[in-house]
Amino acid sequence: MDFEQIKELIMLVNSTEITELELAQGGLRIRIRKGLQAQDPTAGPFPGGQDSVGLEAVRAPMVGTFYRSPGPDAPPFVREGDVVVPGQVVCIIEAMKMMNEIETEVGGVVRRILAKDGEPVEYGQMLMLIEPRD
Repeated sequence: MDFEQIKELIMLVNSTEITELELAQGGLRIRIRKGLQAQDPTAGPFPGGQDSVGLEAVRAPMVGTFYRSPGPDAPPFVREGDVVVPGQVVCIIEAMKMMNEIETEVGGVVRRILAKDGEPVEYGQMLMLIEPRD
């Protein structure tokens, strides 16, 4: 499946009442959803019931599979409680057989890792929350 075919699927979903479409072809799996609202990470509770006021979200810049470490036997890039700096790699998202390193834009303390290792993530999905430090 090429980019144009994926684009056509997105346009099809957007032009109908369909809210979600999942397609598997060979080793490729595509899920298209519409009508989902991303939670604002600057206010209110997040999963686990804790307050997220003042926390910055690291969001998925693409659809793919979330990985906490560079390999199966390697330690994770970050753990909850770790201090990170802007530009530091905090995870990988595999998309179309490409491993994409995801960097944080903010420095601080990783307060919560929301995505599960090896599971699919959607564009804009919150992956982790960081408490900024000056």
